[in-house]
Amino acid sequence: MPDASVKKDFSVQQYFAQQMEEDKSMSSGIAAIKTLLMVLERTKFDTVHILHSTIQEAVKEMRNTDLSQAAIVSGTELFMRFITLAKFDDKPMEECKQIMLHRGKIFLEKLLQSRSTIAHQALQFVTDGCRILTHSRSRVVLQALIDAHTKSNKQFQVFVTHGGPDNAGDQMVAELEKVGIDAILILDSAVGYVMESVDLVMVGAEGVVESGGIINRIGSFTMALCAREMKKPFYVLAESFKFTRLYPLNQRDLPVEYKYIKRQRDNFKAHPMVDYTPPAYITLLFTDLGILTPSAVSDELIKLYL
Repeated sequence: MPDASVKKDFSVQQYFAQQMEEDKSMSSGIAAIKTLLMVLERTKFDTVHILHSTIQEAVKEMRNTDLSQAAIVSGTELFMRFITLAKFDDKPMEECKQIMLHRGKIFLEKLLQSRSTIAHQALQFVTDGCRILTHSRSRVVLQALIDAHTKSNKQFQVFVTHGGPDNAGDQMVAELEKVGIDAILILDSAVGYVMESVDLVMVGAEGVVESGGIINRIGSFTMALCAREMKKPFYVLAESFKFTRLYPLNQRDLPVEYKYIKRQRDNFKAHPMVDYTPPAYITLLFTDLGILTPSAVSDELIKLYL
């Protein structure tokens, strides 16, 4: 039976971890796609079916880590969908491989531009003198705020939650202050107190589900509840590779592997890493596909998977 062979000196988990280590600003979804491109490049296979099996095994290895599962799953699913759009029935396997590699690189290049696209869209919503609340550290929110300050010379104030349990908000504040943005670190429990004094809330997302809701760092739902009660706009900034075919109705519907890191999955007393924010609490989503209402997400997902 034909089988795929990958060069023995290549480790999927090691290469994946190396991508994340070399570029701290890289999403786990992008790192996963880069890893799959390398797997494709280094794999010799006899049939497309064998290639699919090899890719699935590589995805399984990457999911067996402590990094964001939502972005890995959605990014790799879209990657596979995109590279296999062409028909391969009448082509030799080596030609198929080159077509897939070419399409994969185009897909990756498009995704690498997504943050800049989102930052540009969010620019008009960040005004001089405004006060913004954000949750922990989001790479795309960070770029949007930095671009608003450095490229458009806008002056504003940002409140950043600690973002437990790893307190990534400390790093977010340091990065904002480095470019001259007035940033204040607050306790996660101070969200209700601060909410009445801000103009808008801006958060990232680890996953955008079919309903238009989001999976994001624990505490995002609490922040959205407060924003709605105090009539503050709640904006989400998320790349389209984070759109995932999942339809949770509540917190219990989130997959266990999304909520807990690998070493905690057998201990349900552990602190969940993410929560689910329903679409009713989200004002707009800024994506590289455009500025969307939550109800438009399902249409975009259909287009992505057609």
